[in-house]
Amino acid sequence: MARIVLTNAQITINSVDLSSFIASVTLSTSNEVVDTSAFSSTAARTRVAGLSDNSLTLEFHQDFATSSVEATIFPLIGTNTTVVVKPTSSAVSAVNPSYSCSAAVVEWQPLSGAVGELATASVTWPISGAITKATS
Repeated sequence: MARIVLTNAQITINSVDLSSFIASVTLSTSNEVVDTSAFSSTAARTRVAGLSDNSLTLEFHQDFATSSVEATIFPLIGTNTTVVVKPTSSAVSAVNPSYSCSAAVVEWQPLSGAVGELATASVTWPISGAITKATS
């Protein structure tokens, strides 16, 4: 089984490739657990998967230049925007799938860091709807 070291992930937000400004990415999905236990259950609960709850966490290296991080994200606050994440910048394939979603830009941390440190911005955005995976 092949292993992958993330050195060239590609992340586009609102059609802007911000990969060179992103230090980490986490795309998460989980499902609620719905209890289906009834009197006929034999002393053990039964369950099914419920609604998905998806989120996207990004850590940016902040940049205030035109067409960069701040110029792309700040106008999106309070809206949903399309985000596409790929393990590498290569073409989409079975070994380099793309994950597309509609992220709710509900938080933004324009500046974080201490003296002498890199200015960063970390966010976790909930995803509205499903994550779509493409392999071609």
